[in-house]
Amino acid sequence: MTRSLADSVIQASTDFDGTERAPMRIAEARITQGVVAAREGDLEHAVQLGGKALTSARKSLPSLIMVSRDLTRVLNERYPQQQATADYLAELGAVSQMSELDRSSSPRR
Repeated sequence: MTRSLADSVIQASTDFDGTERAPMRIAEARITQGVVAAREGDLEHAVQLGGKALTSARKSLPSLIMVSRDLTRVLNERYPQQQATADYLAELGAVSQMSELDRSSSPRR
């Protein structure tokens, strides 16, 4: 059911020509798909989906990082010694660092 909902979000948020109308929704749905794949034992597909979510066009890095916690937790629980897990976590760390830099350089109101 979770996979179906994530698939529906991606389909509803993508134009017929492949243009992503709602990149944040799609990125979050890909993270959800990654969690499902990890729980089903498909580590490679899980980190592929997670990585695609992290590199997609998006507007809210803090929101994406928050949603990514679910995938991070599953990967750390099920695949703690795998290189693919380490690679995904490094990518997430880089995105998180970019988010911190963006917030620290933004003018305060």
